[in-house]
Amino acid sequence: MVAKERRFSRGLSGLCLGLLFSIQASAKPLPIFDVHTHYKWDQEEVTTPEQAIEMLDKAGVTHVVVIGTPADNALKLKKLAPERVITFWSPYRFSGDKMEWQFKKKSLEKAERDLATGQYQGIGELHLLGGFSAKWNKSPVMIKLLELGLKYDLPLMVHNEFSKNIPSIRLCRSNPDNRLLFAHAGAILDPGEVAEILESCPNVMMDLAARDPWRYVSHPITDDEGRLLPEWEALITQYDNRFVIGSDTVWPVDRHSMWDEPDSGWQELPRFINFHRQWLSFLPESTQIKLSTQNAERFFRMY
Repeated sequence: MVAKERRFSRGLSGLCLGLLFSIQASAKPLPIFDVHTHYKWDQEEVTTPEQAIEMLDKAGVTHVVVIGTPADNALKLKKLAPERVITFWSPYRFSGDKMEWQFKKKSLEKAERDLATGQYQGIGELHLLGGFSAKWNKSPVMIKLLELGLKYDLPLMVHNEFSKNIPSIRLCRSNPDNRLLFAHAGAILDPGEVAEILESCPNVMMDLAARDPWRYVSHPITDDEGRLLPEWEALITQYDNRFVIGSDTVWPVDRHSMWDEPDSGWQELPRFINFHRQWLSFLPESTQIKLSTQNAERFFRMY
């Protein structure tokens, strides 16, 4: 009975957020620089490059980081909107590479060749997952990608998902000259642990992609009204020049990259972006502007 009540409560909260987002969508939306999207082989089945650009318009996204699987899939969007789309080079060819990429040295030949073309403005998303990955300095692929990031002055997006922040701090402290974008603000870390990373590593920017009621459900950052929880609001307000917004266009998350079901994440883009607009609306206007666009523009050296 308790489980049913919890599911009902969670569903009701999601419905309330949906209504808030619908109301918000009727007004002129806050422009958003989306630093975290994917355009994968299984998304192209249901969303053409042209439709993806249309979804950016619908969601009020000014600029977007696109991670292709395979890497050159991102270039299909860049070709349509070169001033708007920032492409990241990824070593992944299909979903299984998420667990195996660290030791596939053959991918480095393609990395060298592709990055030399200047068509990519970043590297990643690189998954370092507790229990599945080696330490960063034990991976010849990770070491080389960090070197390439310095060689071509490109940021790296890293998905660190550990129960403690120590691996993340070791990575960023050991590579102080690399610009690092940590996906999902540490995923399952609490605000205090995120703050320790930010204090330890001035070269790190935190993205808040997928930190919504539909993905990281066991580690919320907002309440039922869509406002940041007090400890998260205090953290993000204190470090309002170190956080950026991302949608992470992956859906359904519980059947990620399955062979028999395409990924419809681009159809969910407005919902994911409006989640961020809702909690941003409670913050001071100057902070809203930093988080929604300015921090990302600075990180990607657009001014």
